[in-house]
Amino acid sequence: MELTDTHSHIFLPEFDQDREAVLDRASQMGVNRIFMPNVDSSTAESLLAAAVAYPGRCFPMMGLHPTSVGKDFEKELRIADKYLSDYTFYGIGEVGIDLYWDKTWQEQQEEAFRIQLEWAHARNLPVIIHVRNSYEETMRILRDAALPGLKGIFHCFTGTLSQAHEVTGMGFHLGIGGVATFKNGGLDQLLPHVDPKWIVLETDSPYLAPVPHRGKRNEPSYLPLIASRVADLLSTSPLHISELSHLNSKLLFGV
Repeated sequence: MELTDTHSHIFLPEFDQDREAVLDRASQMGVNRIFMPNVDSSTAESLLAAAVAYPGRCFPMMGLHPTSVGKDFEKELRIADKYLSDYTFYGIGEVGIDLYWDKTWQEQQEEAFRIQLEWAHARNLPVIIHVRNSYEETMRILRDAALPGLKGIFHCFTGTLSQAHEVTGMGFHLGIGGVATFKNGGLDQLLPHVDPKWIVLETDSPYLAPVPHRGKRNEPSYLPLIASRVADLLSTSPLHISELSHLNSKLLFGV
């Protein structure tokens, strides 16, 4: 079984004490490719350090997370843009709009999202989109941007079936993670009706650990649990889902 974790923050402090062991466990479970979306300027150096320490296994992406957007977002974007000029990255992310906790910086989040979509388009890189209580706002900006050929992932997708069809119809993949294993996660009503060519798997480590580890620190070695649940919902084998999602990620990231 070969798996790709398309969204993991293993460069964060939660893994500072045992990162090597975490990656060893991931390899033992067939997870040999991990894509790492940045958070903000405070995490960029640890992101790059993980990529340098584990070449060919950990692939960095650069962006400004929506919950890190504030009054100084333009400075944060300048820093991210400088990193993009100086280093190799495999995607623009994690970007988007999050209106769950606070709407204070909604206007700034939307502007930062627009700018980073343009980065992705100009560099022909996939964009990793964070959507929380902001589906309509996100889609409005994507439609208005009108960037042909833009591709990417709607991270931790938990929308409706009609939203899933709208997203995939625009050429974006659905990032499916631990929520698929939750009793009331809702993906059991959605995934059987989605073309698997649009599905990629993710853990969002250290967050959103799948059952039976829910509430604990998540890690890439748990990805087979997600693959198994998705396979059940699609009435196929975990091996098939693993191989298909792995291929989908190769086509998306070009790695």
